[in-house]
Amino acid sequence: MPIIPQATPNPNAMKFIVGASVGGPVTYRAGQDVNHPLAVAILATEGVVAVFWTADFVTVSKDAGAGWSSIQPAVTAVLEDHFG
Repeated sequence: MPIIPQATPNPNAMKFIVGASVGGPVTYRAGQDVNHPLAVAILATEGVVAVFWTADFVTVSKDAGAGWSSIQPAVTAVLEDHFG
């Protein structure tokens, strides 16, 4: 199932539609004790500061100084691996 990234009104957040139930709602933040493997993998992406999921999408928040050009493909790959 293809992962569909979508811009949001917040330039530091991007929505990734996965097309399957992701559970939630739940939010994980960088620097917290995170024990969910998907959240750990997404938060390991340089520049990512938080991940939220509910329904059929995952929203990733980045540090204001980070760029989507490297984050988007990395997060898409993690989500494709997990939901594919």
